[in-house]
Amino acid sequence: MPEGTAPVQRIQAEEDARRRRVRGLIKLLQSKYLDDRWKAAEALEQVGDATAVEPLIDALEDPYVDVSWIAAKTLGQIGDGRAFEPLLKALSSGEKWLRIGAAIGLGRLGDRRAVPALLETMKDPDALVRKHAAWALGRLGDASALGVLRDAAKDQDRRVRESAAEAIARLETSS
Repeated sequence: MPEGTAPVQRIQAEEDARRRRVRGLIKLLQSKYLDDRWKAAEALEQVGDATAVEPLIDALEDPYVDVSWIAAKTLGQIGDGRAFEPLLKALSSGEKWLRIGAAIGLGRLGDRRAVPALLETMKDPDALVRKHAAWALGRLGDASALGVLRDAAKDQDRRVRESAAEAIARLETSS
């Protein structure tokens, strides 16, 4: 065997195993069992493979928010632009946890086109949604969010205030 062949074969074998794992997780994401679906969405967050983007977008519509909010966060972690519009839509869901997941996903995705929707989300009646929207605004690095974040730094909820203060600090140090 030529020198260097074994490491190349090992790398190929590891890549093949990773691909099989991703295919298996995608299959589990479509399982009839809730536990399988949310665990698959969570595991795909760690793997971060773009082949999972479309199935995860479909999972945003899962009847159980346990699955859809994790799918939203995972889409942001993968960082594929195909997730932008579906995450934007999820941000206006009636489900609080899906709105939270969408805010996290949009923050992780890093597409500044999300800023106007996230600014609007800062008016959400749920404090946890506002907290995560503030976090996402800080991640996106758009100074146009500073005014809304300064207002949020006076929010009645401590978690929102803290998240807004962190986002402001992040934006001020990046400008």
